[in-house]
Amino acid sequence: MGKGRLEAFSDGVIAIIITIMVLEMKVPHGETLESLLPLVPVFFSYVLSFVYVGIYWNNHHHMLLAAGKVSGAVLWANLHLLFWLSLFPFATGWMGENPLAPRPSALYGVVLLMAACAYWILQRTIIASGGPASVLKRAVGRDWKGKLSPLFYMAGIISTLWTHWVAQLLYVAVALIWLVPDQRIEHTLEAQGQ
Repeated sequence: MGKGRLEAFSDGVIAIIITIMVLEMKVPHGETLESLLPLVPVFFSYVLSFVYVGIYWNNHHHMLLAAGKVSGAVLWANLHLLFWLSLFPFATGWMGENPLAPRPSALYGVVLLMAACAYWILQRTIIASGGPASVLKRAVGRDWKGKLSPLFYMAGIISTLWTHWVAQLLYVAVALIWLVPDQRIEHTLEAQGQ
């Protein structure tokens, strides 16, 4: 099977996720700048999630460029990733509405952790379907970002037992790590003349 349908479907779902997240930000009833103050935590929660969704979209695009073919297992692994990404609007909204509460921060971390696990499963499934000469396998290499991120998420989830802001700092730190462009796949494809 070709990659076109998978890419189009995934792009559509990700666009809907972003749309739902922004629609969760309710317009204030007042016209003063002070009426916007209660929305500040919601806005920051949205910005963080928007960055995460953008990171997943970007990396998903590059990963599919390196995929040779799409098997049934790849389709299911992709749906698994999209499931966890589709929970971002809920987790984002709850954390934004309750910025000082530990449980919303913990749930946000769980959703981030599960999305990272689902992405890793998709990556491994694409590599397995590509066989021993998988372009993605060569491109991924040691993947220090992919290994470090779940550790930060778990530390963030655990830290909510005593403080919420450490968790949120760890979640921001992972997003910042991934904002640095990762060109492993592009370089590998260029080396192969693709």
